[in-house]
Amino acid sequence: MRTYDFSPLYRSAVGFDRLAGLLESAARTSQENGWPPYNIETTGENAYRIEIAVAGFTPDELNIEVKENLLTVTGRKAANDEAVASRTFLHRGLAERDFERRFQLADYVVVTGADLSNGLLSITLERQLPEALKPRRIEIAAGQPLIEGKAKKAA
Repeated sequence: MRTYDFSPLYRSAVGFDRLAGLLESAARTSQENGWPPYNIETTGENAYRIEIAVAGFTPDELNIEVKENLLTVTGRKAANDEAVASRTFLHRGLAERDFERRFQLADYVVVTGADLSNGLLSITLERQLPEALKPRRIEIAAGQPLIEGKAKKAA
């Protein structure tokens, strides 16, 4: 795997340290295993959806947490040693292992809901800009008209 050195970016750019940190974390996470698989899609101008394949997990075994623009989805399989011991597998291809998946969220992106259906965990997100950051129209005031007789006399 290739590794990238972002130290020149730290030396020459002031105030972009967060961006460089995001690039470094993206480079690290791309080397992790790809389980469970997921999709990220845009569903509108400011709406997104993350779908994670979590076949075999129940809602009680999944946890979704957002902290400081970091969305963390964890799955912890309940220990069912009795049920597994009583079953005889000829082939065991379903990965029922614990996982943790992290997604870095942009500013003002909030999680608005989550749904588990047919083995897919769907997390809906929305960018909610504060009123102060939304574009607004500024009215242009015209100059005050002069009233007759009130104009300054020329000296």
